[in-house]
Amino acid sequence: MLPLPPIDLKDVQQKLATHFRPWQRSFQFWARAVDIYTGYKVFQLRVILVKDVKKQEEMWEMQHEVAAEKIYAMCSDLGGFFLKVAQIIGKPDLAPAAWVKRLVTLCDHAPATPFDAVQLMLETELGRNVGEVFERFDVDPLGSASIAQVHRARLRGDKTDVVVKVQHPGVQDLMMTDIRNMQAFALCIQKTDIKFDLYSVTKEMEKQIGYEFDFMREANAMEKIRHFLYENNKKSPVLVPRLMRDIVTRRVLVMEYIDGVPILNLGAEIAKRGINPGGKIAEAAKQKILQSLTLAYGQMILKSGFFHADPHPGNILICKGSEVALLDYGQVKDLPDELRLGYANLVLAIADGDPIKASESYRELGIGTLSKCENEQLELFKLAETMFDTKLPPGVTMLQPFSEESSIKKVAVETFPEELFSVLRTVHLLRGLSVGLGINYSCAEQWRPIAEEALFRAGRLKGGLFKLLSY
Repeated sequence: MLPLPPIDLKDVQQKLATHFRPWQRSFQFWARAVDIYTGYKVFQLRVILVKDVKKQEEMWEMQHEVAAEKIYAMCSDLGGFFLKVAQIIGKPDLAPAAWVKRLVTLCDHAPATPFDAVQLMLETELGRNVGEVFERFDVDPLGSASIAQVHRARLRGDKTDVVVKVQHPGVQDLMMTDIRNMQAFALCIQKTDIKFDLYSVTKEMEKQIGYEFDFMREANAMEKIRHFLYENNKKSPVLVPRLMRDIVTRRVLVMEYIDGVPILNLGAEIAKRGINPGGKIAEAAKQKILQSLTLAYGQMILKSGFFHADPHPGNILICKGSEVALLDYGQVKDLPDELRLGYANLVLAIADGDPIKASESYRELGIGTLSKCENEQLELFKLAETMFDTKLPPGVTMLQPFSEESSIKKVAVETFPEELFSVLRTVHLLRGLSVGLGINYSCAEQWRPIAEEALFRAGRLKGGLFKLLSY
């Protein structure tokens, strides 16, 4: 009888850990998500017994602080997809201040992959030793996000620095598990608290995030958007990194290094230079930053239909002269012409303050709503402004989608085209940036001439409303 081969206990443990890891993550997510959700539901029952409004506000602040710590812990501990969730919900126009203060620190602060694993990934993907390709390679990353981390380096025989984006090993399967858990949670929430088709939103997120694991696709998207913005403007409203086409694989991407300050650090940079944060110089710089981003996104969404769909603060650098650099093209969207032009009609309806035209645009876009409230058309228009414009109503600093007075509570969104989610998310991220900069403005009003041009070129705008503009 032949002797049995020796058993490698470490290998067995590793295989078992890999097999059960998705189940373990699912358990951790549901335990924490249910804890946060039930915490709010129990609190709602308690707070209605308190008659003093000031006391109610104090109680809400304390509840938000408790929840913020739990949400932060969940997103930080689990990482992956939940870092993206933190980016979406941690916006000053949408989430409570306690959430924003806690979650904003998660941008580009995902756990870094150890350098030996980074080196192995690089050498596997490039087929060469790191020293053969790079003259210098910084061991410590510039930043680490949910899917990849970036390192500063210099290519051999070159005098300028580059950024090397390297995918975290084994992250794709875990993120797909996380997304499916979130889809199940979305189905529960939309049946109880939020009358909005959240499931379709999470399905679009699943599709978009799936694309992010292919850096070849990202490289093509970066080049396409760079070419569009540089060709359609005397000067591009935003800087787009130049690609090193010869050093791109599915899991490694090399591009030019752009020197700048992350937009989250803009306030500290202004103070460091001795500039009054509330003065005219700082105000002019903020206005220019927001104007540049708004113009770039208006052109991409309405003129091209192919756009960068992830303008969260971690992807925006402020460069010399208040120029804006837009980074990370893993999430892009190519809107069909029918949706692009339908959205152009909605932009004009919002800019014109036209509830009838907004209702028609909703139907054209395939957004199905149900309402039994009085003045349904006005509430639907308020919902359109909430969903697709950056401007906040007078005196409002934070939207409250869970309040009984919210349009989302009064008008149920039963069907929402998955492909529109990227537009919705982009507008909401722009709103978050504008609130963070202390500027309340309407992207619909800024985009009006671009929307008119798009409709005019498609033969859908008649009369003398449209004037051809050179940006």
